[in-house]
Amino acid sequence: MKIIFAISVVLLLACAVFPQDQDKAAIESFISNQATREHGEEYPDARKVVTGDLNGDGTPETVVLYTIEGQNGTNNHIQYLAVFKRVNGQLLHVTHVAAGSKLDRDVELDSVTNGMINLTTMRFAKNDPACCPTVKGKASYRLVKGTLQVVRRAR
Repeated sequence: MKIIFAISVVLLLACAVFPQDQDKAAIESFISNQATREHGEEYPDARKVVTGDLNGDGTPETVVLYTIEGQNGTNNHIQYLAVFKRVNGQLLHVTHVAAGSKLDRDVELDSVTNGMINLTTMRFAKNDPACCPTVKGKASYRLVKGTLQVVRRAR
């Protein structure tokens, strides 16, 4: 009886971990392909992943904030929001949008609530150096017909 229980636990854990590995691989493949197209690379420590229902169907989408930097040898960086949906057990890319960049604003992915992607933003005051925005704000995006649309922007 203990052996059957142990085998059941191992199988259950394997089933729980495998989809996470598949999800991570799907996300990494998408970001890697985009970085290649932009002649840049991802800054992996800045990646953040959250889940939540964006389209009201009861199934959570996966939202990823990631950064691609060094495009064509520059010191630029662009932060993107991407949305993935689960189809037949696998994550598929739905859409993505630039949400921040070196001279525009920095963004942090906070949560998905009530069908909205919620971000904290840091914009530049008039005399801020290019490294260090100081004006804190909020922004939200909504998934509308397969595209991300800004609902509220930091001022």
